Amino acid sequence: MSNTSNFRDAIREARQNALVGPNVIQNALPFLGGGLVLTAVGAWGGLEVISDFGLQTYRATSLPAMILFFVLAFISQRAALKGNNDVALPLLATFSLVSGYTLSFLVELALKTPGVGETGLAIAALSCGITFIAARPIGANLSDEDGFALTKTFQLGLIALLVVMFAQVICMWFGIITPSWMEIGISGIGVLLFVGSAVVDFFVLPRTYEDEQYLSAALSMYLTYVNLFIFILRFLIAVNSRD
Repeated sequence: MSNTSNFRDAIREARQNALVGPNVIQNALPFLGGGLVLTAVGAWGGLEVISDFGLQTYRATSLPAMILFFVLAFISQRAALKGNNDVALPLLATFSLVSGYTLSFLVELALKTPGVGETGLAIAALSCGITFIAARPIGANLSDEDGFALTKTFQLGLIALLVVMFAQVICMWFGIITPSWMEIGISGIGVLLFVGSAVVDFFVLPRTYEDEQYLSAALSMYLTYVNLFIFILRFLIAVNSRD
């Protein structure tokens, strides 16, 4: 019995030592929630611009907003990785607002699509919440072998998804509209990949970031759930707009 107990203690200790930041996710959650609230505020602001000044004005401002989105993501992540949270926090807050603004067109499209509307937005948001609740115990209890295998699998899947979406944008640039069945397929795969990424986050983040790097963890989780929300909305829009 004593040997068995010592063996279990050794495994438990090894697992604890493998965690760089055992409390990083718990520390990150308030900032994840705050970022999502600011994103909703940014989206509401974009909807107001569309309503008051028209879609053309919004489109004229969305490109600079998209550029600012990537710049802020890069700068804030570097500051957060260095543990410079006093600098990273206002940058991430601004990033969240800008991110919401860039989502306004998709939200507007969802509101105008029959069968989606406000109910669809609520379904997408609720689905993200359910994913978080379900992913936490699964990801936190993955073995190292399973966790690293899943991480690699979903990383490759996300790269493939980015390639497909880039090709889709190029086709749209040349006036080639994606068929509804293909849009449903891309959106459905995107949903599955980001649900998987939500699980992987709970395995990877404590092994990647120290407890003081909670803003980096919050940013990583934020991007997972925002993208999950986007692909759920895209899927609902595609299903309800099919030919």
